[in-house]
Amino acid sequence: MTHARQHTPYHPIQVIAHRGASDDAPEHTLAAYRKAIEDGADALECDVRLTADGHLVCVHDRRVNRTSNGRGAVSALELSALAALDFGSWKDREESPDWDPVPGELTSVLTLERLLELVVETRAAGRPLQLAIETKHPTRWAGQVEERLLHLLKRYELDTPPADGPSPVRIMSFSARSLHRIQAASPTLPTVYLMQFVSPRLRDGRLPAGARIAGPGLRIVRSNPGYIERLHRAGHRVHVWTVNEPEDVELCARLGVEAIITNRPKQVLSQLGHL
Repeated sequence: MTHARQHTPYHPIQVIAHRGASDDAPEHTLAAYRKAIEDGADALECDVRLTADGHLVCVHDRRVNRTSNGRGAVSALELSALAALDFGSWKDREESPDWDPVPGELTSVLTLERLLELVVETRAAGRPLQLAIETKHPTRWAGQVEERLLHLLKRYELDTPPADGPSPVRIMSFSARSLHRIQAASPTLPTVYLMQFVSPRLRDGRLPAGARIAGPGLRIVRSNPGYIERLHRAGHRVHVWTVNEPEDVELCARLGVEAIITNRPKQVLSQLGHL
């Protein structure tokens, strides 16, 4: 029998906006992140890839075909080429949003640097917003993604936790090697090991070297809720992706996970009683 952690079903769970409020706005656009902040999200989540000329951009897929009106691999395109594409009109073509996005922010490619500026601006205004950055792999750029990422975090003074609170940034990846690079270069940054399935050698709740937080997919949680208990017994926090339906939010709360990554931050926050 699996036992939930010893606290109320709706203990404070961090709600992380997956690619922004991506159920309402095109994923990875500045409009999606502004909407997530407006909705009250505790943290934002983004994926990063390196362009041909060395810029980190917030794009999930290896190619831009699905989320833009262009074609080709991100790694083979320069930022200027990506900036000429429309990254928003593919979503909900027949409907206009019931909120007022800033012109251009629904369609323009988003650089990580611009997203960091938004996080810094929000935190300076007194809101302790956090950011979860996923490095995408495999990549033709090997460790250059992590190197460029850490350089930007240092520039915006987001690479170390404040003395009186948690780190404003955590790094996530399905690649244990990527997380090891991050930990070796910046030991104070929290790292999340993302999982689509549970490796036999990790079934007892262990995580790879360099990983400090477990990031199981919802399918793992549904099919093997006892695994969450093993992760907690091993001393690991658990951040679950991607949780959108009320019954799945309820399951995660019952199991005592520390964070829910969702496309619908406003609805999840409301269900958890945070609004």
